[in-house]
Order: sequence, then structure tokens, then C-alpha cells
Amino acid sequence: MSNYDDGTERYDVTPILKSRYFILPASAALVGVFIGAVRGSRLASLRFLAENAHRPPKTIRGWYLYNKTKNYKRMAAGLLSGGKDGVKLGVTALVWVGIEDGLGRCGTPFDDLKEVGAGVGTAGVFSVVYRLPWRTGSRALLLGTMIGGGMGFLGWAREYLRRALDDHA
Repeated sequence: MSNYDDGTERYDVTPILKSRYFILPASAALVGVFIGAVRGSRLASLRFLAENAHRPPKTIRGWYLYNKTKNYKRMAAGLLSGGKDGVKLGVTALVWVGIEDGLGRCGTPFDDLKEVGAGVGTAGVFSVVYRLPWRTGSRALLLGTMIGGGMGFLGWAREYLRRALDDHA
């Protein structure tokens, strides 16, 4: 059966990949853009203030141009920082999803601990990429284990409640 009028059939990836594997990195990147834009804009505003503290404007036109320049620099820095942070957070979520999916495809013993493995794996990749010292890296691994365990617990609780509702109904 054809999906299109011209008789060609397109390949569909939805049986292979779950929709949350697309949604999680995209929403993480979007959150990263917003956080980065706010932080970068605020930092640029403070930097502009520090750089120009020794020569405050004296006229109304001078204040207008001062604020105009400051706002342009804030917007530019916010967009740049938002893009960088969005990419960083999106790639981090993509690593999480990739490790989780890979462990889920490995079989039964790994399928039960895929969230914990994704947390530990992502923390390990993060520690290596940013060259964290041993103490900080171990804290990142502990945090990844806790977050992965929390995600695993939430998944288990969701399935438990779903089964309880099905048995009750």
C-alpha cells in the first residue's frame, strides 16, 4: 500500500524509535535556549555597565544612545549564549536518550536498569568531555545515578498504577 499518490512508499521510523526520543532532546534544547538567553543577556548587561562606569552619559541623547547600545549588546549576547546553551543541553539529552535506547535494546537484564545506566553514562560522558577532576566527576556520577534511579522509579510507579487500574476495572 502506498503512502503517496505517486505510488512511492516512504520509510517510517516510528516503529523503531519512540516519540519521546524525539521530544526529550528538542524540549531540552528549547529550555537551554531560554535559560542561556536570560543568563547571557544579564551577563552582557553587567559587563556593559562595568565597562562604561567611568564615563556616564551627561545628556538626554547620551543616555538614549547608552541604553540603546546596551540593549543591542544584551540581545546579541543573549542570542549567542542561548544558542550555545541550547545545543549543549540538547546534545546532553540526546546522549541520555541514546544510552537509554541502547540499553533497552540489549535485553532483559539491561532493560530494567536502562534509566540508571543512562544517568551514569551521561554523567560519565559529561565528566570526560569537560575533563572534570576525580572528585567532581564522582559527584557527577552519583548525581547521574540518583537522577536515573528517580526516572526508573517513576517509570516503575507509572506501570504499577496502570496495572492496578487495569486489574481494578
